[in-house]
Amino acid sequence: MNNANKEVLDFLFSRFQIERERFDRSGIYAFTQRLLAYNSNKIEGSTLTEEQTASLFDHGTLPKSDDYYRAKDVEEMNGHFLMFNRMLNTLAEPLTQDLIKAFHFELKSGVFEDRANGYAIGDYKKRPNMIGMYQTAKPQSVEREMRLLLEWYDAQDINVSVLAGFHARFESIHPFQDGNGRTGRMLLFRECLKNGIVPIVIEDANRLEYLEALKEYREEQSVDKLSALFEKEQQFYYQKCKYFM
Repeated sequence: MNNANKEVLDFLFSRFQIERERFDRSGIYAFTQRLLAYNSNKIEGSTLTEEQTASLFDHGTLPKSDDYYRAKDVEEMNGHFLMFNRMLNTLAEPLTQDLIKAFHFELKSGVFEDRANGYAIGDYKKRPNMIGMYQTAKPQSVEREMRLLLEWYDAQDINVSVLAGFHARFESIHPFQDGNGRTGRMLLFRECLKNGIVPIVIEDANRLEYLEALKEYREEQSVDKLSALFEKEQQFYYQKCKYFM
């Protein structure tokens, strides 16, 4: 880890904990909560704006609007805030299937629509699902595929390319009925923090580039595009962090 990376990581570790404990909504903790939640949910089709996301996190309310708010968008945004906190609480723990399921539970446990549809919450999918025209792992194969993924990951020297491979493979398995992208991107952020790597926040502005990179992996088993995107997104978040330092 170079000195610049170490400086950023040390700063994030200390400020995340201090600001969270003090309910500080003016620093890097709140900024990262809002940034990650807005972009990750927006990639999945959330209708909430950055201003609305900030209001929901800062005050627990939404600005007055002539438009209707979609309940699922609000519930998933709140779930994302909780998932981020669970991520911070468990940084010292090894990455396991149970921990990944716990992240998904935080994201989805308050989503009425998913519960009404009978989706598994905090557990692997019970029904087959697809990503567009691409098949994903069958429900009966998910636990085995996830075990193999984690065994492979645990044997690696972690760098951006390895993280790209982990993320692409996770998304291809698609272990949950819904919420795979958001859970996967939270895992990506966590593993950066845990391994001394400047965190990666995928911007909704780069959604098409991100989807193309995942497509490249599914069709060619290459993570070149995804690794390049991750490096660009690292610079984006690094520059944002520097403002607070």
